[in-house]
Amino acid sequence: MVKGPGLYTEIGKKARDLLYRDHNSDQKFSITTYSPAGVAITSTGTKKGDVLLGDVAFQSRQKNVTTDFKVCTDSTVLITATVDEAAPGLKSIFSFKAPDQNSGKIEVQYLHEYAGISTSMGLTQNPTVNFSGVIGTNVLAVGTDISFDTKSGNFTKINAGLSFAKEDLIASLTVNEKFDLLNASYYHIVNPLFNTAVGAEVSHRFSNKDNTITVGTQHSLDPLTSVKARVNSAGIASALIQHEWKPKSFFTISGEVDTKAIDKNAKVGLALALKP
Repeated sequence: MVKGPGLYTEIGKKARDLLYRDHNSDQKFSITTYSPAGVAITSTGTKKGDVLLGDVAFQSRQKNVTTDFKVCTDSTVLITATVDEAAPGLKSIFSFKAPDQNSGKIEVQYLHEYAGISTSMGLTQNPTVNFSGVIGTNVLAVGTDISFDTKSGNFTKINAGLSFAKEDLIASLTVNEKFDLLNASYYHIVNPLFNTAVGAEVSHRFSNKDNTITVGTQHSLDPLTSVKARVNSAGIASALIQHEWKPKSFFTISGEVDTKAIDKNAKVGLALALKP
């Protein structure tokens, strides 16, 4: 992959992953196996309260073409075909969810040393067109993410962002939801040897003047075990411990508590991912 600013979705991603990734209050189990032909088969089950959801996904790779076929318990089938490096830095993605005839979408991504572009369009008579672009380097980048509804003639999404990165820190500033939501995030590697890092996110909504501050940290207890913790200005505190008990297989226990209402039951989540 070409080194550069990346795609718009990567602006602030390190801080988001530290603060929110793997934190959950559900029970989730997934297992991946491989057929003799090399097809990866992943079965996933998730318990959300009293609701049990599940899906079975099949993934096949042939040269630079990856095909994903997912069957869900809600009687839908998601088909995704990805063509990687059809030309240098170019990736094409086609997706379709059956039986929804209006769910077809095609996306093209292009990565350059000084730019990252992604554009997608629904395969309907009056599609929604999305465009995101980033220019700069892997140190300083600025970009935008917009969606246009050709049926109504209105912009449904207008976002803009700025990112600054060095070896041990990444800072970003984004304006989302048609310039109503301002997000500033910060990610800092404190100790690379133990993967110790801290992160923070500050959000301000102009329409109601609501402010939210979230801070968090991560640390590796040993090469196979890591912990994370976060707390926000609303008093919601979360923590997790994740153990890689065999290569690519993880067991995660996470918990969340409202520090302003200790009498309420804490939320506990379990996740188990098995891969050969």
